[in-house]
Parts: sequence; structure tokens; C-alpha cells
Amino acid sequence: MNEILARNVYFVKEHTGILKAANNYDILDPTNGQVIMECREDKLGKFTKLLRFTKWKRNTPFHVEIRTPNGRPVLTVKRGVSFFLSMVEVYNEQNQFIGGFKEKIFSIGGAFTVLDAHGKPVCTLKGKWTSWDFRFFYGNVELAHITKKWAGLGKELFTSADNYVLSISDTVPADSVARQLILATVMCIDMVLKE
Repeated sequence: MNEILARNVYFVKEHTGILKAANNYDILDPTNGQVIMECREDKLGKFTKLLRFTKWKRNTPFHVEIRTPNGRPVLTVKRGVSFFLSMVEVYNEQNQFIGGFKEKIFSIGGAFTVLDAHGKPVCTLKGKWTSWDFRFFYGNVELAHITKKWAGLGKELFTSADNYVLSISDTVPADSVARQLILATVMCIDMVLKE
């Protein structure tokens, strides 16, 4: 597992643009604003790009690559066409399947069950329908929190509605697959739930 995933706080900044089909983000160190990872959707087909400008945007497939600024792979997140509920696959830096997440039916605010490579639950993501506030739980224990509220450098970097902060609890081991799956899930919330 890439050592960059041992951190506990990440600032995620979406690239803005006019008529952009791809979802691209920079993941920054919130203490100094340095880009530590890039999240890119470079492998979009022409038909998918066209559909991204229609009401079917939320149903389009995606292939998101998370890598270091020098191009070293960290994670890959994929989904095929989604007609009802999303099932997303996550691969590590060696392109090995490590798990995924499945959208829960009838959730207010959005929810995913995060699964390991054997289909066993790692945690659950729950969101509030009134705001951009999501939490990862294992039972009643909070593992991570995603919010748009932040003080410090992050406060000044918030220029778009799609910038946010991921905070992972110290209780999640640095080498845990849960960290990889949590980060992968965060990169897709916008595409699966908020579009």
C-alpha cells in the first residue's frame, strides 16, 4: 500500500471548467496546500462524454485513477453503466481487486456499503440529505468524516461547491485496506450521489 494513504486528513479540490465531461480532482495536504495525489478520469469514451451533458450523467460509467503527482498509481476506481444502484470496484496500485462499494436502496442523503475483496462489509457510508456531510461507520464507531467545513488553509481554498475535507480516524490502522476503500469511495460520492 502506498505510504501516502497513512495520512489522516486530505483536502480534495475539484478542477473547474466550462463544459467539462471528466471529473478531476487534486488531493492536497491541508497544512501546506501541496498536491499529494491526483484523481483523474482520463479514459472516457466519446459516447460517455456526450452522455455526461445529459440527464443520464449519473448513470454513465467511470474509470478514475488516483496517482501521485509523479504518476505513480495509488488506486483505480471503476463502474460500468448504472441503471438503478451503483456497484463500484476498487483496485490497488498493482491493479489487484481490493473491494468496492454498493449503493444502498432507499437511503435519505445517500449511503454505501463498503466491501472488501471477499464481499464482506468493511464499513458503511452515511450522508445527510440537507448538506454535504458524510460519515463512515463500522457498527457505531466512526472511521472517517467528509465535510465542506474546515478552518485554516482549507477555508481559503474553498472556491467551488465541490471541495471538501476527508478526516480518517487514528483508530484506522495505517496499512488497513479500509483506508484505501474510504479514499476511493470519497472520490466517487460526487459522481454517484451528488450529480
